[in-house]
Amino acid sequence: MPETETLTAADVPLDAAALAPAIHLDHCVIHVSDWDRATAFYRDVLGAEVIPAGRGVAFRFGGVQLNVHGPGRIGEPRAAKPVMPGGSDLCFRWSGAIEDAMAHLSAHGVPVELGPVERNGAAGAGVSVYFRDPDGSLMEYITYPTE
Repeated sequence: MPETETLTAADVPLDAAALAPAIHLDHCVIHVSDWDRATAFYRDVLGAEVIPAGRGVAFRFGGVQLNVHGPGRIGEPRAAKPVMPGGSDLCFRWSGAIEDAMAHLSAHGVPVELGPVERNGAAGAGVSVYFRDPDGSLMEYITYPTE
């Protein structure tokens, strides 16, 4: 999978003054029902670096991390209504053609549920495909025009 890109404030197409102080997503939390199955999916399909975390793991994508709650490991503090396995909706930027993303998913036996379809993401208009992780959480690959 192509490298995950982390933008600096200078790279973002907004007035720099509007970003002061710059705030970027550092991490968020997902919940899985099976450590081994989730680790294989996030590592092999999404290209995550697997970070040991106590009795579980976290998944790192460049400068952004997914902390993980799962069997035997629930973090504190937590949300008032914690997300359950299958309850997340995550979008990942694919640096390449959407057809390559679809071929990558197919090679891993992951069916595309919807797409390609036009969507808007953090970098504006793009094209997305949707698929699911082993627990049923909705995953999205989005690509942006290179011109």
